[in-house]
Amino acid sequence: MITPYNILRHELIGLEAKVVDATHPGYKCRGKIVNETRNTIDIETKSGRKRLPKDCIVLELKLPLDSIVRIDGKLLVGRPENRIKKKYRIKFV
Repeated sequence: MITPYNILRHELIGLEAKVVDATHPGYKCRGKIVNETRNTIDIETKSGRKRLPKDCIVLELKLPLDSIVRIDGKLLVGRPENRIKKKYRIKFV
């Protein structure tokens, strides 16, 4: 089960996402995450698919139990399968 406490160790594909902050205004969008690589996330929006660099965005993810989590994309940089091994210091605001 995905919770705000273990979101960094779970699969992000299939989650609803909204880019709330970005270094470029063209990166702001909302939709469903459809693919993830080491440095990018693909979001399917109403106008098509957008490929966004992880280190330039802040995401709000809607979890299955209707909670919303805000994650700095810099924490997501790296292969999804290697995120399980990383140690994180999580700060809740």
